[in-house]
Amino acid sequence: MARFTLGSLTGKVALIGALLLGGCGMLPEQIDETAGWNAQTLYSEAKTSMGEGAYDRAITLFEKLEARYPYGRFAQQAQLEVAYAYYKQGEQALALAAADRFIKLHPNHPHVDYAYYLKGLVNFNEDLGLLANLSRQDLSERDPKGAHEAFESFRELTRRFPESRYAEDSHARIQYLVNSLASHEVHVARYYYNRGAYVAAINRAQTAVTNFPQSPAIEEALFLLVKSYDALGMSTLRDDADRIMHANFPDSAYFRGGPVSDKPWWQLW
Repeated sequence: MARFTLGSLTGKVALIGALLLGGCGMLPEQIDETAGWNAQTLYSEAKTSMGEGAYDRAITLFEKLEARYPYGRFAQQAQLEVAYAYYKQGEQALALAAADRFIKLHPNHPHVDYAYYLKGLVNFNEDLGLLANLSRQDLSERDPKGAHEAFESFRELTRRFPESRYAEDSHARIQYLVNSLASHEVHVARYYYNRGAYVAAINRAQTAVTNFPQSPAIEEALFLLVKSYDALGMSTLRDDADRIMHANFPDSAYFRGGPVSDKPWWQLW
C-alpha cells in the first residue's frame, strides 16, 4: 500500500495548483474592439448600433464613451442617448433613471427639454392605446400613477421650454392625460355609485369636476352627482348639480337614458 507523507501531499497540491494557473494563462484573452477608439468613433458606432436596433451594444458603447471621455460634448450626448436606448428596450425604470441623471447633471443643456419629453413618453406608454383597442379596456380603468408622472413631465417641459420643438406634442399629450385622469375619477365614481356607496361616488365625481373642468368626462361626473345626491335624499345639492349640468350640457344623452355609443373618447387619439 502506497504511503503519502504530509510533505509529499503538499507538494502534489502545489504542483496541481501550478498546472491550473499555467492552464489559465493559455486561455485566449478577450480583445476589446474599441481599444484606441476616440470619442467620435465610439459615438458614431453607438449611433449605428441604435439605428440597427442593437440597443445592448449601443448602451455598452455609450457607457464606454462616457467613462473614457467624461468631459467632452460626446459624453453628455451619450448620457441622453442611453436613456433613449433603455426606452426603446422597454426598460422603463432604467430609462427614467438615465433621464433624471441627465437633468440633474446638465440642467442648462440645450437638449435638456428632450430629457423631460422622454420621461413623459416613458410613462405615457403609447402601446396602451393599441392594447386597449384590442381588449376594450378603457385607459381610465388602469392605474393612473404613470399618467400623473407623464403629465408632470410634459407640463414641466411646456412651462420651462415653451419654444421647444417638443412643446406642441407635449400640449396634445397633456390634454389627453387630463381627459384620462378625469375619466379615471369618473370610472371610480361610477363603481361606487353602482355599489350604493353614494358618498364615495360624490367625492370622486366632485374631484373630477373640480380638477378637470374642461374634460369630456365631466358630463358623466355631473350626472353621477345628481343621481348620488338624489339617492341620499339631498335635494338641494341634487338640484344645484342638475342646474349646472343643464346649463353646460343642455342636450346631454344622460337626460335620455345615457350615451348611445360605447366607444370611449380615448380611442380618438
